[in-house]
Amino acid sequence: SILRRRSCCCEYSLLANVYQRLAIQNPGDLALQEKAWNAVCPLVAKLKRFYEFSLRLENALRSLLEALTSPPYAPMQHLEREQALAKQFAEILHFTLSFDELKMTNPAIQNDFSYYRRTISRNRLNNQQLEAENEVNNEMANRMSLFYAEATPMLKTLSNATTKFVSENKTLPIEDTTDCLSTMACVCRVMLETPEYRCRFTNTDTMLFCMRVMVGVIILYDHVHPVGAFAKTSKIDMKGCIKVLKEQPSNSVEGLLNALRYTTRHLNDDSTSKQIRALLQ
Repeated sequence: SILRRRSCCCEYSLLANVYQRLAIQNPGDLALQEKAWNAVCPLVAKLKRFYEFSLRLENALRSLLEALTSPPYAPMQHLEREQALAKQFAEILHFTLSFDELKMTNPAIQNDFSYYRRTISRNRLNNQQLEAENEVNNEMANRMSLFYAEATPMLKTLSNATTKFVSENKTLPIEDTTDCLSTMACVCRVMLETPEYRCRFTNTDTMLFCMRVMVGVIILYDHVHPVGAFAKTSKIDMKGCIKVLKEQPSNSVEGLLNALRYTTRHLNDDSTSKQIRALLQ
């Protein structure tokens, strides 16, 4: 998994950050400039692979939504009949929330990319072409910059993909999509809050998987449903979902609670009850 090497990547990014500071402080030291450049280039190449992977996830999500919402079956029937596809949907959400949690706690990502772009621009002004620019050209760098400027770039990609799926499939009732998402949220909540089901989890990773999927589908639901996930008419039990999260150790769910606080669309709407707002404070 690309996330399993995160500690090694963070150490390497820290080294690159040290070289960057030294290179900026000593612009005339060509040896330091080269060390900083050689340290940041592999990191930028990795950022490019993540960005390209987000595009693949976007296409995959839309294909899965199409398969899980198409007539004549109801959302629950789809989830029962196409369990493998539902699992893939869940895996994408799990990865997305995992990636964004790491991105939010690693500001060096944007620092590395900013340094890379400044160096490319400086060398272009001096009529110098760097080999790394062939891999991440100016157009690609602009797209990557917009992507990583988001607090939760992967989740933003999936939210946009879901919204686009709904808007492009006008013959498909929006309820088919929102019911699919609310059903998945309900399944996750019940698994987490019911001792009979929870005791079957062999490790904390399984619980974290369920929580990430639950939060992921809530956010997607909130982006595509006209009144969102927090309204009284919502088919998602938001109080129950938030309660389940807050029962877990804070260090394992704070990122998920922040995702609900800051990446949803309707939390601050007048239709959101004071109780739900208080739970997320």
